[in-house]
Amino acid sequence: MTLLQGLALLLLCQSAGEVLVRLSGAPLPAPVLGAGLLLGLLRWSALRAPVAMAADGLLGHLSLLFVPVGVGVITHGALLSEFGGRMLVAIVVSTWIGLAITALVMRRLLKGD
Repeated sequence: MTLLQGLALLLLCQSAGEVLVRLSGAPLPAPVLGAGLLLGLLRWSALRAPVAMAADGLLGHLSLLFVPVGVGVITHGALLSEFGGRMLVAIVVSTWIGLAITALVMRRLLKGD
């Protein structure tokens, strides 16, 4: 029963984040706001155990999330062979840009400017 309570709490925080973003028009992704709400709720020790069980259950089945991606790659193999090189370049370049920007922001934050 604790696993279901943890999943319910996770979904409740996600839904509360959605509602708050839609009502307030905040320029913040709803899952981020929901995660912030969950972080606040995790200060209560009574809620930690159910969330931990739900997290363990979800992480135990994380590999199932990769099945649709594998099916998509197999289904659209022709597109991948045609545009795969360009996609690889776009992924690598965007990853490096994201890392560089993150490093610059962290450097600025650590300086205290």
